[in-house]
Amino acid sequence: MTKTTRRSALALIGGAAAAAGIRSPAIAQQAQTVRFVNVVELSGAGVTSGTNWRDGIELAVRELNAAGGILNRRIEVTHFDTQSNPGQARALVTRAVDMDPYMLFGPVFSGSVMVAMSVAQEAKLPEFTGGEATAITAQGNPYIFRSSFSQVQAMPKVAKYLADEARAQSISIIWVNNDFGKGGLDAIKAECQRRNIRVAAEVSTEQNQVDFSSAVLRAKNANADAMFVYLNEDESARILREIRRQGYDKPIIGETVLPSQRVIELAGDAANGIRGHVGLTVDAPVPAIQDFGRRFQAAFGRIPDHNGVKGFVSVHVVNAVTKRLGRFDREAFAQAMKNVRITTADEPGVLLNLSYNDKGDLDRDSFMVEVRGGRQVVVATLPPIGQG
Repeated sequence: MTKTTRRSALALIGGAAAAAGIRSPAIAQQAQTVRFVNVVELSGAGVTSGTNWRDGIELAVRELNAAGGILNRRIEVTHFDTQSNPGQARALVTRAVDMDPYMLFGPVFSGSVMVAMSVAQEAKLPEFTGGEATAITAQGNPYIFRSSFSQVQAMPKVAKYLADEARAQSISIIWVNNDFGKGGLDAIKAECQRRNIRVAAEVSTEQNQVDFSSAVLRAKNANADAMFVYLNEDESARILREIRRQGYDKPIIGETVLPSQRVIELAGDAANGIRGHVGLTVDAPVPAIQDFGRRFQAAFGRIPDHNGVKGFVSVHVVNAVTKRLGRFDREAFAQAMKNVRITTADEPGVLLNLSYNDKGDLDRDSFMVEVRGGRQVVVATLPPIGQG
């Protein structure tokens, strides 16, 4: 029998088997898997956020697969690198759509999310993002879901701390001039205005900026009661070193990024004493979160930041909601996410009880931390917004 004849015969056998409801090994294997695609920043300015996010997803996938996967299907995950470039992110989401996955994860940077999320929406592909910009969930996209607080949810907690604990009547704001920074600036200004906290200075900086001497001097000379810093990770570490070099000794406050593990490691002693609101931290007084931190460190050789926790929890949200549905149906999944509540009793991997509203925004406990001796120390646990 020639090769051509043999291929034809195999094709006929395969067709007959399919017609008879018999699956070939290759078809059976495909049916026993479920595909995820993760489009995230694995190089460039977002590499710290993106690699933590990726590894959180990887750990969740490994552990779920070891326990039998989702609805007895093994998870296969593909990771794509946006290079921290919004245009590349959009191209990769388009590529992900062509792969027809069950779920899309990423990006983390808000600018990339804003550019790319319409591609997933048009394909009716659910997307879990690490982005925090308010505008992400303000556009009525029924397929976008956050893994963290939006700026509109987080900044009231920061402003309340500034007013009640720091007793600040005025602040200087140093922010990064991108979608993430602009959204944070608008949100913190609005919350300060509600609490009669005067904004003494708004100092704009750029992504990848190296020299912060002028920016710090401008903020310092405003003579405000506290300084609010809202930059990306590497820039946050650089500016903290410059703030200390210039002898600034008033409260330094941030939100999520400023007290993150990556910033602490890069800034060294300059990070000690800063305070910030964080949605997630492996130093939280929650045994399940601390245990996750140990497993992550054992798997990847480093302490995870909040992005690592966010990626991990997002996979477990998918698992919990899919199990409730009892099937893999993207449109039904998106509908089931509206106003859903997931407890740790139902799904231990979510680590904290959580809920989503009808826009895809997340709510759960969060934490105020102070950096001491190179670690986050939780100084307060803040209830979900719906309970605050």
